[in-house]
Amino acid sequence: MADYHSPTVVQPNIPAVDMTPLERLILDLVFDAENEACGIYYHSWCGPSDVVTLSVDDLRTACAASHEQGESSLGKHVIALLARYDADAGGDPPDDIDVDLTDSDSGWDQMFQDIVRRSAAINEIVVTTAFTCTKMRPDGFGGSVMLITADAIRCRSTTDILEEFWNEAAKAATARQAPTFTDSP
Repeated sequence: MADYHSPTVVQPNIPAVDMTPLERLILDLVFDAENEACGIYYHSWCGPSDVVTLSVDDLRTACAASHEQGESSLGKHVIALLARYDADAGGDPPDDIDVDLTDSDSGWDQMFQDIVRRSAAINEIVVTTAFTCTKMRPDGFGGSVMLITADAIRCRSTTDILEEFWNEAAKAATARQAPTFTDSP
């Protein structure tokens, strides 16, 4: 059986003061986190988590503490999750809640963009990922890079770049084969 991994690094380190308590709580579960002098270094040996599970109380506390720092994509997502939880809780509600980060409006990339927008120290975050596999499978290798700024989240994979190369080569081949017309005497 082949195991696919996506080792990921986030640069630069993120100043803790630039994150809301809710973002910090979630990002510390999505990635491995190391406290360093210049901020939090986020990385993952196997890839970021798409779903994290937290206690409802911890989620409420972090959400309330984050409210003072303004709106965020994650804050809106969690408020909606907690409202659904409260509506569906019944007599014996679960102690934990899953936070699904696969929605394009509430993923970790959006959290990083919110951080960049608030930060006085950083103006971009770069997320670099390698695609690896424990067996030599043709679909198991490559990578991607994501540039997150206040205005945009841009991502390109090695497959995207290869497709661009193929398109350029096809255009060049077509140009070489195009008949040329010369004026006859």
